[in-house]
Order: sequence, then structure tokens, then C-alpha cells
Amino acid sequence: MSPDPIRRDAVLGTPLGTPLDAPAVARLLTPGGAVEALAEVLREGLDPEDCPPRTAVPVPAGELLLMPAASASWAGVKVAGVAPGNPALGLPRITGSYLLLDGPTLRPLAVIDGAALTSLRTPAVSALAIRHLTGTGRPSRLVLFGSGPQAYGHLEAVLAVREVTEAVVVGRDQERAARLVAHARDLGVPKARTGAAGDVAEADLVVCCTTARTPLFDGRLVAPGATVVAVGSHEPDARETDSALVRRAAVYVESRAVAAREAGDLLIPEAEGAVGPGHIAGNLAELVTGRAAPPDPETPRLFKSVGMAWEDLAVAVALYRAASDGET
Repeated sequence: MSPDPIRRDAVLGTPLGTPLDAPAVARLLTPGGAVEALAEVLREGLDPEDCPPRTAVPVPAGELLLMPAASASWAGVKVAGVAPGNPALGLPRITGSYLLLDGPTLRPLAVIDGAALTSLRTPAVSALAIRHLTGTGRPSRLVLFGSGPQAYGHLEAVLAVREVTEAVVVGRDQERAARLVAHARDLGVPKARTGAAGDVAEADLVVCCTTARTPLFDGRLVAPGATVVAVGSHEPDARETDSALVRRAAVYVESRAVAAREAGDLLIPEAEGAVGPGHIAGNLAELVTGRAAPPDPETPRLFKSVGMAWEDLAVAVALYRAASDGET
């Protein structure tokens, strides 16, 4: 990446004594702090279009993902496993580890729980987009599809950037959905309940973080000016939103190049002829730096995220700095 947006500070690359496990990740960096870490590197000039591509390797249990990124000061790589059969065994669907390296010497500095890092950075990416796509004039009504770790992370990240007065959880497992509703109430959302796909008609904000491979709701129901975030898939033949929404919406992505390879929510409508390849209104860097034109107030907004390695690196560096400060 050039210029170097993830700059080294006074910490000169001292390796951490112990790996950063999931409790340490939660203790060291809040969802709001992760949002700011991402925003900072984009304001400093990081171009998501230059990020190395993800390598996906099919394996018997599912898929292995290799996600490297580097700047002059830092380097890192996440090795993540996606094991669809794990939840039935009481295990996380996403596994893995992140290795953070010193940029000039490539010395290992830290090992971070990969699933915890992903559960922090993916919602932070969504929240950063939400901060730039939604107004601050009134509290939001949120519809959240999913009841797994990403749903919890997204609820907390959304609350870090916007006030939410109503949260509707739509999930296949009603018991898990009810637990997430209780968590929303504990976080101070006064109106939280389970619901159904049709609740998107009354939503200001719709967040999709599921393993679905086909659309979750009728895109014609989404209100003008509402924002939809879809993060559940990085595969070109899977999607959470339908062609009707993509055709209506102002579409934003992390990177045009990555979306053209991996974003089934956009690639399937293109293959159907519903939209053309120029339908994307801007990428995340353009949103953050003000270079993307603001969407029409009467147009729905769709932010499609697939996850990128620069995001892992930015949040990993923030975690390493926080841990290093704690050791000094």
C-alpha cells in the first residue's frame, strides 16, 4: 500500500509476550475504536483498490482463506477457516489466527485470535459506512438479520455510531434470536423484539449478517432513504439482497475491484441484466473522504461488504498499540 497510511509511532516493534485471545481483543478495543482505526487509515490515504486479493482454498471441512496486507510500517496475514459444519458441533463457523509483523523487518509482533478480530473489524466496516450513509437527525429503527457472532458485533457497532430506538431481530432460530433481543435491551435499546422479513418496510437501517445464499427479503419494501448493509457472503454465487433492491439503490462497496470478483449481491443482478457494471456509486474511501457524491434522499442505499485484508491490518495494529501501551 502506498502512501503508508498505517504509520508507526513510538512503539518500535516489540513482540507481545502472549497471544491476544478473544477476551483480550474485546478488552483492548471497543467497536467505536475499531471504527476510528479504519477511518484513520482511509483519511491518511489508503486506497482499498490496491489491496492484495484474498486467496480461497477449498478443503474437506469448508474453506481456508489467506488474507495478506502490508504498509511500510506494518504487515500481517490472516489465515481463516470457514467450516459450515462447526455450529452443529457447538463450534464457531469462522476460525483462524492473525499474525502481525513489523513492516521494515518482517519480525513477528503479535498473534491475534482470528475469529475475534473478524467479529470486531467486520461490524466496524459496516458502522463506518453507516456513519456516512445515514443521517443523524433522528434515532434509527433497525432490522437485523442473523443471530450469530456477527449479529451481536453489528448491533454493538451500530450503537457506537447511531442512536437506535427499535431493533427487530430476524433469525431462523427463534431461541437464538430471542437471546439477541435480550442483549439489545441490555444495551439500552428500548424497543427490541423478534420479527419477520416484512419488517424491513418500516426500517431506517437493515443489516444482513447471515449465511444465506438467496435473498432474505423483498427489496421493493425498503423505504426511500433507508440504508441496507449486507456482509454475509464473499462468494459470487451467493447473496442476501435481491435484484430489485440493487436496481433501486445507490450502491457502495469497500473496493470496486473486489466487488467485481466476490460480491454476489451485485454480480447476480448484473448477470440477470438488472444493472450494469457502472452501478456502484462509490467505495468506502470515497465515502470517508467526501469524494463520493451523497445519495439522493429518496433513494435507498446499499453497502455491500465482503471483507478485506487492509481492514484486518488496521484493526490489528490498533489492538497491538493498545496491548503495548498496557505493557509499558
